[in-house]
Amino acid sequence: MKHRYLPMTEQDQAAMLNEIGVAAVEDLFADIPADVRFQGRLAVSEALDEYELLRHMRELAGRNADTDRYASFLGAGLYDHHVPVVINHIISRSEFYTAYTPYQPEISQGELQAIFEFQSYICELTGMAAANASMYDGATALAEAGSLAAAHTRRRKLVVSRAVHPEARQILKTTAHGLNLEVVEIGLAGGVTDPAALAAAVDGDTAAVLVQSPNFLGAVEDLSAMEPVVHGAGGLFIVSANPLALGLLEAPGRLGADICVGDAQPLGINASLGGPTCGFFAVTDALKRKMPGRIVGQTVDREGRRGFVLTLQTREQHIRREKATSNICSNQALLALCASVYLSVMGKEGLREAATLNLQKAHYAARTLAAVKGLTLALPAPFFNEFAVKLPEGAKPSEVNERLLAAGFIGGYDLGKDYPEFAGHLLFAVTERRTKAEIDRFAAALEGIVG
Repeated sequence: MKHRYLPMTEQDQAAMLNEIGVAAVEDLFADIPADVRFQGRLAVSEALDEYELLRHMRELAGRNADTDRYASFLGAGLYDHHVPVVINHIISRSEFYTAYTPYQPEISQGELQAIFEFQSYICELTGMAAANASMYDGATALAEAGSLAAAHTRRRKLVVSRAVHPEARQILKTTAHGLNLEVVEIGLAGGVTDPAALAAAVDGDTAAVLVQSPNFLGAVEDLSAMEPVVHGAGGLFIVSANPLALGLLEAPGRLGADICVGDAQPLGINASLGGPTCGFFAVTDALKRKMPGRIVGQTVDREGRRGFVLTLQTREQHIRREKATSNICSNQALLALCASVYLSVMGKEGLREAATLNLQKAHYAARTLAAVKGLTLALPAPFFNEFAVKLPEGAKPSEVNERLLAAGFIGGYDLGKDYPEFAGHLLFAVTERRTKAEIDRFAAALEGIVG
């Protein structure tokens, strides 16, 4: 037998066709005109038996330049961080990986407690009063924050920095279009949000200002200087933050943010060649009833024992459609659990140490690359674990990355794809996984390429 799993035998197929009164599968498509149907045979291989299929899939997977075989200096939203082995052990337990949204929540105490712990950690990290049960990712969380701000302020303009991740800005614009909101982008000065442009863009119709820190270019924004500009005009201050960086940087909530969002991927979630990840969403006390998604709360039963409940559900399936804050239909509970386990095993000191390693190794790498003839650090702003490097005149980022890959390195992100003014620049990320030897070899490889 070629396969262990036979979804349908020929006898099964014949019985089903007989039941619905047709002679062959082709008869099911009789209503589709012949001239619009595909004629011929698809260009696919013959069926493979199980052993051959597994070998073929392993060969295809082996073509990926994964971070187990290559030293990665690529960030731009997904990072090669250490994932403690205990995380996979915990999330592989069937009571977690088979769990779905608790529609009968009070009998899902373990799942609710896991979500409650995630919310509590996010509040402590961000300095906010309340957090929800998670979002799809950081980009959609930012778009949802803009939507919340418009509904809360009854204003129509969202002011967003060009230093926010380009993909997040695209999602923000898509969401705003459906809500008839105006999105105004403000420019950069020295790799951070231009304060003069920010002041000029904010007015009485501004629902919110959205910034990212550390921003897409790696630079740390001066949030405390932005806050009075935003609140002075009556808008909300929305900050997208790297949660690992909050092991060192002041919490956005303590710098005046009304909403803090971000992606929990740096907290023990594998990059997995692009996702899935887990977004977080935290707000001040005044906004907690307007958050999208759900909030798990802690309570006691009639005998005084601790228990957990779904305290708030603001999605359209649970309340009147016109009262819903969002149509977000689920949370990323399994990946939120990854973040919770990571923060549990790291603790406050471990998180601070991991963040410090990112900071120190990135700055060592920046100094080392700056010493390479032809390479220049592009921005003067302080940075966390990511920085932009200008290549020599005429050097093409794509070709540089191809040669780095041949040398065993995953190179940086071509900033010219999203920022014309940074054509010929690469954005490099250095995490705690990179060793001094790897950084030195990377610098030597770049020197050989650009020299």
